[in-house]
Amino acid sequence: MLDFFTIFSKGGIVLWCFQGTGVTESFTGPVNALIRSVILQERSGNNSYSHDALSLKYKLDNEFELVFVVGFQKILTLTYVDKFIDDVQLHFRDRYKNELEQKGALALLNSHFAFEDDFKMLLREAEESSKARGPTSMRSFNASLKSQKTVKSMIETKGGDKGKEQGGKKNKNAKKEAPAAEPVKGEKAKAPTSAQKTEENGNQGLTQEEIIQKKREEFIRKRMGAPVEKPSKSPKPVKEKPKGKEKRVWTLGGSSTKELDYSQSNGNGAHAAGDQGLDAQADPGMQLSSMKGDLLAVDYESSEGEEEEEEEEDAVERVVVADTSKKIPKKGAFGGMFGMLKGLVGSKSLSQEDMEPVLDKMRDHLIAKNVAAEIASQLCDSVAKKLEGKVMGTFTTVASTVKGALQDSLVQILQPKRRVDILRDVLEARSQRRPFVITFCGVNGVGKSTNLAKISFWLIENGFTVLIAACDTFRAGAVEQLRTHQRRLNSLHPPQDHGGRPIVQLYEKGYGKDAAGIAMEAIAYARNQAFDVVLVDTAGRMQDNTPLMTALAKLIAVNMPDLVLFVGEALVGNEAVDQLVKFNQALADHSMSDKPRLIDGIVLTKFDTIDDKVGAAISMTYITGQPIVFVGTGQTYNDLRSLNARAVVGALMKA
Repeated sequence: MLDFFTIFSKGGIVLWCFQGTGVTESFTGPVNALIRSVILQERSGNNSYSHDALSLKYKLDNEFELVFVVGFQKILTLTYVDKFIDDVQLHFRDRYKNELEQKGALALLNSHFAFEDDFKMLLREAEESSKARGPTSMRSFNASLKSQKTVKSMIETKGGDKGKEQGGKKNKNAKKEAPAAEPVKGEKAKAPTSAQKTEENGNQGLTQEEIIQKKREEFIRKRMGAPVEKPSKSPKPVKEKPKGKEKRVWTLGGSSTKELDYSQSNGNGAHAAGDQGLDAQADPGMQLSSMKGDLLAVDYESSEGEEEEEEEEDAVERVVVADTSKKIPKKGAFGGMFGMLKGLVGSKSLSQEDMEPVLDKMRDHLIAKNVAAEIASQLCDSVAKKLEGKVMGTFTTVASTVKGALQDSLVQILQPKRRVDILRDVLEARSQRRPFVITFCGVNGVGKSTNLAKISFWLIENGFTVLIAACDTFRAGAVEQLRTHQRRLNSLHPPQDHGGRPIVQLYEKGYGKDAAGIAMEAIAYARNQAFDVVLVDTAGRMQDNTPLMTALAKLIAVNMPDLVLFVGEALVGNEAVDQLVKFNQALADHSMSDKPRLIDGIVLTKFDTIDDKVGAAISMTYITGQPIVFVGTGQTYNDLRSLNARAVVGALMKA
């Protein structure tokens, strides 16, 4: 029934393995895929994984750093697998505890694990227990309650019904009259209720004489006109008036409206096509800094303060370990989030019950930071699986352990599985005498054309020629927007500095045309004219628009670009999951090849508008498994950055 079962360390040393009878294929491929796609990518919240025709179940042993993996055919429904893998783990741990406690890979290599007999015994017991349960049979008529009823009990008589009805009415009337028919009990009950009233009036704990004396004083105050003392209440905090919104000063906005008045430049209020290049050339706001080489990384000004706060928090936690009887005020970046379990310390193995309150707080914190709710839950489940059974040090707390594991997981998710080095790839494509093609896709209004222009400026600064393909033939003004960017970029790098050839050109065929055909013609034109890079701008489309998603899949399948970038804004929360899943699904469904082209990377825009709510970066990277290649941080050509994973995680974990 089972294809294979293997036990290996997290360092990659196989301790023991089993292969089923008749199975000739090696299990290294599925296990390596599990390690690469799940364990290394911090996606171990779910303990199952599918690879081709196989279904894999796995369990992590964090105390001895072991992984237990079982594989079987996907078409089989084996109900005993979960319990079986738990039994194997416990049995293997108990039998080879001394060998596993020896640290180092050499000790594991020298140890011999003869586990086959025990494994077959456990497998036999698991299979027999699953057969013994079997499907439950239906009850017979004699065993049912209906068989116990007699014919007489099922016959309805009119007298009996009336009696029941009259009795029912009498009972209802009796219930209604009950409160009014017992006035004596109510009078008797007045004595105990007076004590309840005194408690409600703030006289709790006073004797009868003290209550009478207090009432006399209140009566005298009323007669004399003095104000009656009300029971003291905690004063309400005085709310400070929020400061008014400060005016934003735009760097390119000018100091007066006269500088923005261009109506005198031409008689009809419009610029001629030839004059726009001169105007852009003379624009003082276009004097941008150089962007040669790799992009600068996104950073946060609060990162140094964050490190100081973390040091303070660590100091507080050490004091908690030394003396748990003293109350220590919550302090540091995670005082409110993790303060509740700082007392759980000591050299002990972590359990799910220990971590559950911390994980609940963590989940709420991630959702508040704009991480999609589904992704936040999966991350917390993955951290729980990673830490369950792990032995903590003497001077650590549950809070600090969970926080450290979460930070490591988030950094691992944001760091790309493969390096996307566009400059190197463009040079390689140039050596092959072909253009490097990048396609931009995404929903409406996220900034595809604007960030395409920023990337064009970065490529130009590094000495490459760029052809922009205007494949957004749907939105009015899309071609004109790209033409404006082309003129401004050429004004920054005049043709006379490049042998009289414009370094940026626009390839457009107007509106209403087939976008895939325009992209194909643009790539052919770039190959003939020796352009280094082709940037394909596509129309914005919602992920639920099937005709437009089919057209996008056709464009990518026909032209096979080198890089497909999804442009998403940093403002989205749960919507990021839906967008990326459906974009990838559409590209897979409408592709004509066995291995469809999916999204290769992400451009995260409007990053300057979200402060520290950077959760969209986590959601997008977790869903696709692809890196964030570019980050848009403003409205000028210089506002393009690469992602700094540790800075983003620092902002995400800030309370």
